[in-house]
Amino acid sequence: MSGTLSSAIVIMTPLLFAATGGLFTELAGKLNIALEGLLLTGAFFAILAVHYTGSLAAGLFAAILASVALSTLLAFTSLKLRSNVFIAGLAANLLAGGLTVVLSQHFFNTRGVVVLRDFRPLPVVNIPIVENIPIAGELLSGHSVYVYAAWFLLFLAWLAIFKTPFGYRLRACGKHSQALVSLGLKPDTYRWAAFLVSGFFCGIGGSLLSLHLGVFVPGMTAGRGWIALVVIFLGVRKPFGLLAAAFIFGLAEALSNYAQGFDIPADLVLAMPYLLTLLAMIFVSVWTKRKNRVM
Repeated sequence: MSGTLSSAIVIMTPLLFAATGGLFTELAGKLNIALEGLLLTGAFFAILAVHYTGSLAAGLFAAILASVALSTLLAFTSLKLRSNVFIAGLAANLLAGGLTVVLSQHFFNTRGVVVLRDFRPLPVVNIPIVENIPIAGELLSGHSVYVYAAWFLLFLAWLAIFKTPFGYRLRACGKHSQALVSLGLKPDTYRWAAFLVSGFFCGIGGSLLSLHLGVFVPGMTAGRGWIALVVIFLGVRKPFGLLAAAFIFGLAEALSNYAQGFDIPADLVLAMPYLLTLLAMIFVSVWTKRKNRVM
């Protein structure tokens, strides 16, 4: 099972980006179910930009810009036009799925797989001393910059949410929006910011999905945006809870990939990550109810 932990870290990173972005909108009282579409948009535009410029930085920037643009559209329809946020989110997911296929046909003359030519794998960072420590080396060393960026940005998210006036007001939007109004503040201002932050994080996560292998496949997010929503609640809406929840799913998928080498039904292997996530959700739900009874 050598490499399973390292693989789990790689798998969990796009989930962590998406869940971190979704956490901001969730705390603001607007559950963003368009994470799937935002990830997919970021993944496509990252490949498109790298194809024309050859620059990974350009790919990352394009992914963030495109995802933020879609997130802005979602915020406009749900906050300005007052449409139902869930219906608007579903529409954004459908738009992303169709638009990426249409643009793929236009720019690459294919509705299928897009492969970057002469693509070089993302550079990895090996941490001296740590890389030679069993388990810790596999968990902490030998990953791309994306992995360390996810951890760093998660820490910044924690600071922003729990240690700044912006974070206090953002959380008030979800439960005590009238308190903000009484102070002369507009809750929708913070909700707009939450949607933009969500697009920013999903753009980075989407770019990782495609640039990790230099390939774009229609629908390549494969439900990761929906799983990111599960990660938010499995992590009890706390940044470091998200880290643990994302790792659980990443480890489950890594183990399912490892199990493919054994005589196990393929359908069961593919269902393992989702089954483990379901069990984890049940455990957290039971634990939360018992905790509330004690309190």
